[in-house]
Amino acid sequence: MNPQLPIEVDEETGVWTTDGLPMLYVPRHFFTNNHLAIEAALGRERYAQQLYDAGYKSAYFWCAKEAVTHGLSGMAVYEHYLLRLSQRGWGLFTFESADAETGHARICLHNSSFVLAQPEARDKLCYMFAGWFSGAMDWVGKDTGRNYLTTSHEAQCAAEGCDHCVFTVEPK
Repeated sequence: MNPQLPIEVDEETGVWTTDGLPMLYVPRHFFTNNHLAIEAALGRERYAQQLYDAGYKSAYFWCAKEAVTHGLSGMAVYEHYLLRLSQRGWGLFTFESADAETGHARICLHNSSFVLAQPEARDKLCYMFAGWFSGAMDWVGKDTGRNYLTTSHEAQCAAEGCDHCVFTVEPK
């Protein structure tokens, strides 16, 4: 995998973009510390639901934009999504399996940023990603003429002692 991203920096505004979308670049510890502070304030269950909904919406939007930008469709957009997530430091994402016809997928995550940033934790730490994967799959479904809405969850986490994290996506 080539980790190089097409990053453009507007000299007048300082705004960073990749593939025409505005981006932010922050250290992992900064993001993780903010993430944990919000989790502590809201409680994990409430925070996880907020992240799921926001992540779903964002992934769906991203897939629509990237499909146009790169002339992609269907599962090629989802594959591109996992590649871009992997290139941005969240971890290394791959499909174990994926089926656009049924809306099912299993996504493996190696070297999760959440696990690496919290080496003493022993829990499912990567729940933030769950909404992303159902949002992307639902976009694929709509793009390929399927009529499903999916849900996703973290089935296993490397912080629990597993080799890697796994997320499942399936129709509601």
